[in-house]
Amino acid sequence: MIVVVTELATNGKPIESVWDFPRPPRIERVPWRIRVVHAGVTIVEAPEAHRVLETSQPPAYYVAPEHVDLDRLRPSERRTFCEWKGSAHYADVVVGDDVAADAAWTYPAVTAPFAPIVDHWAFYAQSLDECWVDDERVAPNDGSFYGGWITANVTGPFKGAPGTAHW
Repeated sequence: MIVVVTELATNGKPIESVWDFPRPPRIERVPWRIRVVHAGVTIVEAPEAHRVLETSQPPAYYVAPEHVDLDRLRPSERRTFCEWKGSAHYADVVVGDDVAADAAWTYPAVTAPFAPIVDHWAFYAQSLDECWVDDERVAPNDGSFYGGWITANVTGPFKGAPGTAHW
């Protein structure tokens, strides 16, 4: 019998290096609770999510719209293009007078491999007060381009900080 021992991080999840993530990216469903809080208001409370894993980047988490307080999202004019997923549409997160500009994004149409995340929402931890995976508060990915969430089990170095564009 062969026993494979996987090292676990402090959050109980297997340790993963972003340099082992694939290119093109892979999508996977995870049964982890996802929460986003901004200005004291819960924007996302999801019992599960999909995460996109791509070489050099921490995972981005996408939650179904029924788990998002859509009244707190205001569509913005920003659009970006991902060679793998398609055209992303952005929204501001608005809580009273507090506006986190372009803090959320969605793909209204996606390429076939990413069909599970069509119309799902992802959020920039860089722009919002609190983002959580289960009971762990995530660290944001450096920079403003990648929206990855860094948890104790995800190791870098991560692309996104100044000086990493050439990686």
